[in-house]
Amino acid sequence: MLGKIIGIQDNIVLLDLSINLAEMQNIINLYVILEDSHRKFIGEITDVKNNIAYINLLGEFNNDKFIFGISKKPSFQATSRLISKDKINYIIGMPSYNEKLDLLIGKSPIYEDIDIGVNINSFFSNHFAIFGSTGSGKSCCVARILQNLFEKRNSIAYKASIVIFDAYGEYQSAFADLHKKVPEINFKMYTTNIDDESVQNIKIPLWLFTVDDIALLLEAESRTQLPIIEKAMKLVTIFARDEREVIKSKNDIIARALLDILASGKAPAQIRDQIFSILTHYNTKDLNLDTPIYQPGYTRPLKQCLLIDSTGKIREMELLTTFISQFLTDEVNLSLPDGSFKYTLKDLYDAFEFALISEGILSSDKVYDDYNVLKVRLRGIINSNYSKFFDIDKYCSKEEFIKEILTIENGRKAQIINFNINYIDDRFAKTLTKIYSRIFFEYSKSLRKRASVPIHIILEEAHRYVQNDSDINVIGYNIFDRITKEGRKYGILLGLISQRPSELSTTALSQCSNFLVFKLLHPSDVEYVSQMVPNITNEITKKVKFLQPGTCIAFGSGFKIPSLIKLEMPSPTPSSSSCDISGIWFVDRNN
Repeated sequence: MLGKIIGIQDNIVLLDLSINLAEMQNIINLYVILEDSHRKFIGEITDVKNNIAYINLLGEFNNDKFIFGISKKPSFQATSRLISKDKINYIIGMPSYNEKLDLLIGKSPIYEDIDIGVNINSFFSNHFAIFGSTGSGKSCCVARILQNLFEKRNSIAYKASIVIFDAYGEYQSAFADLHKKVPEINFKMYTTNIDDESVQNIKIPLWLFTVDDIALLLEAESRTQLPIIEKAMKLVTIFARDEREVIKSKNDIIARALLDILASGKAPAQIRDQIFSILTHYNTKDLNLDTPIYQPGYTRPLKQCLLIDSTGKIREMELLTTFISQFLTDEVNLSLPDGSFKYTLKDLYDAFEFALISEGILSSDKVYDDYNVLKVRLRGIINSNYSKFFDIDKYCSKEEFIKEILTIENGRKAQIINFNINYIDDRFAKTLTKIYSRIFFEYSKSLRKRASVPIHIILEEAHRYVQNDSDINVIGYNIFDRITKEGRKYGILLGLISQRPSELSTTALSQCSNFLVFKLLHPSDVEYVSQMVPNITNEITKKVKFLQPGTCIAFGSGFKIPSLIKLEMPSPTPSSSSCDISGIWFVDRNN
């Protein structure tokens, strides 16, 4: 008998202890059974004051099965005792470990030799989050969990697809040699370091982009810019393809732009200059500055018909209008690129340029300014090293692109795919992660058999990318919010790793089902987690401020109760250790 119940307040049972605390180990955080005639309640000792133990009720035992949650309180006659070690496994451990069903996370720092793990489906079939201040053990946690997953003795997770967006390039050291331990498991690396020829550079086909992707890439600021982007992308379907395939459509588009200019009522010199500008950069074999215009008795190239006479007029205005009108057709129906043909950043830039000088756009200062801003940003990308990420030699479909990511050179499956995004700025890294995630999401949705190719996207420093940002105001949604709300049923899951949970999207965080929380120090982060994370208690909130490095509180659908877990260091470790200041500073005077 541990003691006698003297009070019950909310979920806390007050127990007057009958044991000699001086003769016992520390009982804080130990589990207690409070037993009535037909019920066994489980609680955790959270505090002891003046020989009174404060016990937080957690659940009940029923036929050796632990059930989280309390529907009824114990009576004051209930007996109390510390739970025996053989019963602990039913609460925080893995009483019947199965390699294909269970995954080891770590050990209990309270109960010696008790392994704590999760049911793989309960954890990996849901979105999860790992929080902790710098140096608390987040990266080591990710590495340890994945090493435990892929180093099982008899069960090979061959069809797993773990995509890591690695903010600091930390994980190569942790996973590069997995293949040596388990030959069936492969680690694949991409990098944003364009000078590193030993690692494959990130490449992403521009022709798989949607209007929304281009809006993100060009940092569109309002919805009014979406029709502009859409127009430019529709023009790409004409200007980026072989002229023989689209000659009629291309002639029609150029002709309409020229006719708009001829009918604009602007000064003859301006009309001439605009037509020269268009036909210098955008022309076909049928319609260009040297296209012959036949008249009875003589033939002239089109450019000669643009001459301004002594009265300051273009004398052949009517002739030009009649000639150009013959290229109009009712067959043109511009549509957005469908991913079936290759085009480049330059093709997209040319489409923006053509749109700027055609279809009367110059008559609207607002539209012109919106177009020009987007065009200037696109030109900035083209002239930067970032353009190399879109420079792909050959065409590939979306399915081929995904397959290439998920396999290695010999065609074998890659289980861990690491994108090192350390060499680009946060703004561009955010754009890339969103576009990749959108492509993965759309691919998963397109599968005939739903959730047949599960893909887990792990975002290091997730607060940089998964934010309450302006996406919803510009394109109508945030891809990470959409994945957390809809992705589970398609097998596309997020893992959010962050030292600043208070900067994360509230929608994305609210959809996470499992949490591993390491030491958190910033008051706003502690408060945010306590408000946003489901099933978190004041007791958990208090603990996270004082956790040792490598120790976390785990709770959610994969855990029976909130559990304190000590993780072993991964082997090898990720490159996430702090700078060795003393080792760098000091030299031996004798050397």
